[in-house]
Amino acid sequence: MSTRLACVVFDAIEPGTVARFWAELLGWEVTLDRPGQVDIAAPDPDAPDVALTFLPARRPKTALNRIHLDLCSRSLDHQRLQIDRALSLGARRVDIGQGAVPWTVLADPEGNEFCVLEPREEYVDTGAVAAIVMDTRDPLRLAEFWSTAAGWPLTHERSDYAGIRAATGQGPWLEFLRRPDAPTKCGRLHLDLIAFPSDDPVEEAARLQAAGAVSLSADSSAPPANDPVVVLADPETNEFCLLRTIID
Repeated sequence: MSTRLACVVFDAIEPGTVARFWAELLGWEVTLDRPGQVDIAAPDPDAPDVALTFLPARRPKTALNRIHLDLCSRSLDHQRLQIDRALSLGARRVDIGQGAVPWTVLADPEGNEFCVLEPREEYVDTGAVAAIVMDTRDPLRLAEFWSTAAGWPLTHERSDYAGIRAATGQGPWLEFLRRPDAPTKCGRLHLDLIAFPSDDPVEEAARLQAAGAVSLSADSSAPPANDPVVVLADPETNEFCLLRTIID
């Protein structure tokens, strides 16, 4: 394993507004704020949470996202407080066909869906984000690919669900839920990987392609030395970027 999960990326018409919503909701801090990018992360640099990055979008959101975040709660009272806080910050309730469930589905100020979960034992040590959830037609196939990509072992598998998590047993889950009508387009969220400083991103891109990724870069075999990313898609066409480690 020579790549790791770097961040969840949101495309947003107003990146700063959406970033501030998530920072306030999660109790996180803005770590980078510039016109083309806003990053937020847990205030503890050693926390196991995965950072969030917000980039400019070309057009408003129009369809259901393939990827969404699940937020944890410590009790039913805490769940209600989380929901009320999200609504006060600009979220709204949404119906995506979930029916009568113990969790609540909301959307952020630009319509990105997320869930506030009822208390669950498996999420007691995840941090604010319980899981990064991806809708898929083949949970096991996608989990196996992302296990290879992120270096997280496959820990849960059912016919309709598969889950991977860091070997440390800390931080959020990356979960794959079977949804026969999963959107065919990527939506406004995607995952980014980063290569370790000692590894060649070109070789890592080739490794990911051998695992089932498809290159979307003009020439992933030899990207310019100053190009920070190689753009790929996973086996279900979810786009992601392989970031180069920038050493100052």
